[in-house]
Amino acid sequence: MDKTALPSLGPGDLQLSLLEIGCSGRFELLSQRLSDNQPLHPLSTLPHGLPPTGLDLRAEVETRFLSDPEWLPIHDTDSAFQKFLRKRQVESLLHCAVSPMHSGLSVVRDPTTGMLLDFNEVLLEDTGLSSKNSLSLLRPPGPPSESLRGSNTNYPFLPGGMEELTLEQIKKKSEQEEEIDFENGLLTVAPGLKAGMDFAAKEPRTSRGEVNLLSLLSNFNDIIDTQLNEEDGEEKQREGEAPKISRTNSLEDLGIKDSTSAPSQSATSSEGKKEGRVEKEGEPVEEKKRWAIPVDISSPCEDFYKRIPDPAFKWPFELDVFQKQAILRLEVHDSVFVAAHTSAGKTVVAEYAIALSQKHMTRTIYTSPIKALSNQKFRDFKNTFGDVGLLTGDVQLNPEASCLIMTTEILRSMLYNGSEVIRDLEWVIFDEVHYINDAEVLSTRHIIYYFQGVVWEEVLIMLPDHVSIILLSATVPNAVEFSEWIGRIKKRSIYVISTLKRPVPLEYYLYTGNSTKTQKELFLLVDSAGNFLTKGYYAAVEAKKERTSKHAQSFGAKSSSQNTTASQDRAVWLALLHFLSQQQLTPVVAFTFSRTRCDDNARALSSMDLTSSVEKSEIHSFFQKSLSRLRGGDRQLPQILLMRDLLKRGIAVHHSGILPILKEVIEMLFSRGLVKVLFATETFAMGVNMPARTVVFDSIRKHDGTGFRNLLPGEFIQMAGRAGRRGLDATGTVIILCKAGVHDMGDLHAMMLGKPTVLQSQFRLTYTMILNLLRVEALEVTDMMRRSFSESHRDTQSQEKRIAQLRKKLASLPPLDTDGQLADLVPFYQTLTELRVTSENLQRAVMESVNGLKALSVGRVVVVNNSQHCNALGVILQVSNDSTNRSFTALILCEKGKEEGGAEPQSSIATLQHLYNPAVFIPDGPCGHTVQKLKLQDISAITTKTLKVIPERIIDNYNKRQQPRFRLDPPGQAISTATQELLRLAESNPTGIATLDPVNDLQLKGIEVVEASLRMRALQESLREFNCVHCPTFSEQFAQVQERMSIQEELDTLLFLVSDQSLLLLPEYHQRIRVLESLNYVDCKGAVQLKGRVACQISSHELLLTELLFENTLSPLAPEESAALLSCLVFTQNTQTVPHITSTLQEAIDRVLSVAQRIGELQRDCGLAQSAEDFVAQFKFGLTEVVYCWARGMPFSEIAQLTDVQEGTVVRCIQRLDEVLREVRQAARIVGDSVLGSKMEKASLAIRRDIVFTASLYTH
Repeated sequence: MDKTALPSLGPGDLQLSLLEIGCSGRFELLSQRLSDNQPLHPLSTLPHGLPPTGLDLRAEVETRFLSDPEWLPIHDTDSAFQKFLRKRQVESLLHCAVSPMHSGLSVVRDPTTGMLLDFNEVLLEDTGLSSKNSLSLLRPPGPPSESLRGSNTNYPFLPGGMEELTLEQIKKKSEQEEEIDFENGLLTVAPGLKAGMDFAAKEPRTSRGEVNLLSLLSNFNDIIDTQLNEEDGEEKQREGEAPKISRTNSLEDLGIKDSTSAPSQSATSSEGKKEGRVEKEGEPVEEKKRWAIPVDISSPCEDFYKRIPDPAFKWPFELDVFQKQAILRLEVHDSVFVAAHTSAGKTVVAEYAIALSQKHMTRTIYTSPIKALSNQKFRDFKNTFGDVGLLTGDVQLNPEASCLIMTTEILRSMLYNGSEVIRDLEWVIFDEVHYINDAEVLSTRHIIYYFQGVVWEEVLIMLPDHVSIILLSATVPNAVEFSEWIGRIKKRSIYVISTLKRPVPLEYYLYTGNSTKTQKELFLLVDSAGNFLTKGYYAAVEAKKERTSKHAQSFGAKSSSQNTTASQDRAVWLALLHFLSQQQLTPVVAFTFSRTRCDDNARALSSMDLTSSVEKSEIHSFFQKSLSRLRGGDRQLPQILLMRDLLKRGIAVHHSGILPILKEVIEMLFSRGLVKVLFATETFAMGVNMPARTVVFDSIRKHDGTGFRNLLPGEFIQMAGRAGRRGLDATGTVIILCKAGVHDMGDLHAMMLGKPTVLQSQFRLTYTMILNLLRVEALEVTDMMRRSFSESHRDTQSQEKRIAQLRKKLASLPPLDTDGQLADLVPFYQTLTELRVTSENLQRAVMESVNGLKALSVGRVVVVNNSQHCNALGVILQVSNDSTNRSFTALILCEKGKEEGGAEPQSSIATLQHLYNPAVFIPDGPCGHTVQKLKLQDISAITTKTLKVIPERIIDNYNKRQQPRFRLDPPGQAISTATQELLRLAESNPTGIATLDPVNDLQLKGIEVVEASLRMRALQESLREFNCVHCPTFSEQFAQVQERMSIQEELDTLLFLVSDQSLLLLPEYHQRIRVLESLNYVDCKGAVQLKGRVACQISSHELLLTELLFENTLSPLAPEESAALLSCLVFTQNTQTVPHITSTLQEAIDRVLSVAQRIGELQRDCGLAQSAEDFVAQFKFGLTEVVYCWARGMPFSEIAQLTDVQEGTVVRCIQRLDEVLREVRQAARIVGDSVLGSKMEKASLAIRRDIVFTASLYTH
């Protein structure tokens, strides 16, 4: 049989078909026959059919990574074929952390034998504590990776002085907030019982305890006395028992304290409690608790070695009294504030604290305002103690050490992030505390200071209770006030140890020489005893004047400009330094308040050589050794070559434009005595103890960022204090150059002998601080504001006591009679009070205006109202010239016989009568007169009338008749005429005299004056509608209302002062919260959102950086472009060079400016004072090209040619930029952008090279 050939089956022959449902992977079976024009199976509901199938993943990986030679490494091919086998462990998915035990076992022992009898289960408290939910030190430690810096998700430890409320305390507090009357309506019998508690006030009885017959006999008289006292009132009974002491076997029961304990705390607290119990009705005047305790250092501390036989640290020299007193306080773990002059030996206190912590096996943190000072202290303490670590923005050395040296910003970050280091901390040392209020240094001296004032205050507030504080400062006038603030917020005593004694006395000179002939023109102005010698000042003036006149005779008159030319400066410096070198007054520090002048002065001394051949050799070898770590190209930088030439001749320059490593070389050579002349700016005075023989001031004027001004006494003393080396010099020499002329004597006296600037609060709100506190529910921003130094004037404790007294007094006042005609008495008082305030404001505006003062001329008739006169007419006789406390001598009408203030003081309503009753005073009997000096507030109105008077005759005649022998003489003709004229005016205008209108007559068109004038007329009209003034008892009732209202007003004022509403920074806080809510950093309830948690990681410009991060501004940029863009956050100078940058970078800059503009406008809309233009202007892009080229690998010598910014500033900007890149990297990881995080890491690695990140000479 032949095989039949059948055609192959097509799609139309199948009865079944598959339909794929979307991308879910499900299929549906179709049984209907498909038409010929249908596509092949399987069918799909996707719009473009099935997606193309991919290759097998394993085959693709093998082809791409193992077979393709382009993906293989060229040299090391072995690692490309390594396999890392990983064993699958399913059980690990089931692992979970063990929950904490909520109970434990306690042992029950026999009290006599100590044998174990049983175990009891006891509930454990605080078992669920962690760093994520508690401020307590009892919480378990976090992971080791967070032990040093902490984590931004950690809670900080509870700040000292604050109380952490437990859940039970919060519940009790909420229950107690209900107002319960504990005196009236109390239930005394419980349900179901016949008898109950008697809550009536009872007299306390003395409990005698167990007594025997002998004690009964010995105390028989006491029992009789007690019975007698019980018959008297409660107060007498208490007074009778107060001095008695009951028998006891324990000294503690008698309240006797150990004599070695802190005397102030225990004694005052126990006495205060006793006084609180004994005195009740008398309201005793309790002495206010003083937290700052000044220590007397006038007498020697003879028992020092008896009290501390085994000190933690010993010095090879005998300590001063103030140092011994400070060490005695440290031994008992007290906090101290040590204020002393430069070089007095404050570091001894810090060294003893470090040694004490090593003895106690605890830790100490030393903080300084600048990074350079931290590096120097690290070297000194490392040589002394060995176990010392360093934490700065870019360096982390030995972080496990017992003594950690760091900048204040890092300590603040550790406190906010709950670092485990805080647990072991015993001391925190704050050095150079007087720079807390140096706003210029903090804001304008480039990027290394960063608002130390606010950081210091935050750290002081956030430190836990177990940490003691050591503050080291130059002499400041308000050390006690500052310590009082710290003690009050930390609730612990602060011992203030202050000394004005200088170890090396200073002598101040004026120098007027400018050539070899006049080089000895040095005039003593202030001697070593501190006496200001005017003889020396006038001698300097004469010497300068004589040379000026000789110059005028030879070359004509010289211009009066205070500026000198470069050649004149060179001549002055050459003459002075030759003279100082001859007199062996080197080394010299020459303070010059301009970096450019520092460089110019050093270059001008090209002909001067101050070193010997041995010193030249030592300088050369040290210089070469120090710079050996630099690359070859970096060693040939122009600044390094110039400084090498200067140093060999004993001359150097020290300012912020010098390379950091070069500054360290100069400092070390100076400390060795190899630098003879150092031209430095003010920053050199902030360094460690590097004294000189002589200090020279190029000028006494400096630019503070806004304009030129004279040096403040504190600034001058700090810099002048560098003169005089302890143990080497008998006195230190301070010289002020008089180049253009001798400075004003008053300016010199105020600068040299004036008081230093007081410490002032620089506390300000930052978004980082607000967000860090908002993420912790137990801490509030208002708590931080309330504890700031700016709110140190708040005395909440005494105010709350006064509030209680006022409430008690208010409750004791009789009720007001407001029936009948007196129904509108209270509204009348309120209207009258408003009228009084309005009229006083209006009168003040009139008196302060030019036209108002012109009207108050001699002969003007005025209306007088004060404690003696009501609507009395007077005529002005004399006007004082004192513009601040202006007074007017006037002749005033009064009753006969009451001229000399004999009038009784007016009642409360009489003092306000002129407000609603304009009737002019007319004497009831004979008319008298008096001449008095009036203040502005005594004149309630200026009339339109003037009189012709003879003031001298009136005043002389009146003064003459005040003498006893002329008292009965009749008044003179001038007085009689003026008095009659005033009386005639009063009688002709009994209902009120016409006065000058402030708006129409005095032409005061200010909106406040116009509104006040209209408001006063309306109030005067409304007073006529009140009926209470017609009541016969109006005066008595008004006095009661006034007394009650005055108490209520004082009470309302005090309630406002103790509330958060009175905080100075509260309005700004609400404004910043609105900004954060608008940008979604916090929600409407104050909960911190993702953007807020990111901003917590950023120390400065947090809003801008966070917005750039969330808007992906940095994502399309290369690492070097990102670094260049972010340089705008750390560069603060203006530059003349225009950077040449890529188009991508220019677009990014435009985006940054637009974001900054948006944030600035939002802040302005929310009420912040800073304008959008000022906010945008703080971001400078002058170093973008420099940073971009540096990140791409260009040598530093070529980088320096791209900008006019000095090399030292460039280096510090790039160092600070590295910190910003690390912050952005951490923020990117929080967001989850690992690509941006790795990009920031690459950018950081690209800039961390060569001379910019050369290790400090102090740390290696």
